[in-house]
Amino acid sequence: MKGYRVRYTLATKLVNELVEAADERLLTKTIARYGRVDLLCIDELGYMELDRRGAELLFQVLTEREEKNSVAIASNESFGGWTKTFSDPRLCTAIVDRLTFDAAIIETGTAPYRLAQTKARAEQAATV
Repeated sequence: MKGYRVRYTLATKLVNELVEAADERLLTKTIARYGRVDLLCIDELGYMELDRRGAELLFQVLTEREEKNSVAIASNESFGGWTKTFSDPRLCTAIVDRLTFDAAIIETGTAPYRLAQTKARAEQAATV
């Protein structure tokens, strides 16, 4: 509504798109497209393990955006647990470094939002 270009994607969907783009020799174009939006929202990062190639491609997108455009990450995993997502420790450190540099980190707690909402609705229904 304010004229900002925003793109939302799941982490696995983004990585799959990048792998396909690399296979089709469209990687530079795809990374540039993700680099142009004002805000890139990546959801569920840390939920699934990424192979080395996928992690490296994601790193390229983050590097393209570094200090130019904003990135919002949603994850149920703490940074310490990202070593399960990014099996290469150096790559994991580099990704966390890029994401946290001059960042606002908002921790919402460990209780899953959807589960809390479901429980609240069930409790409300039980009292009616």
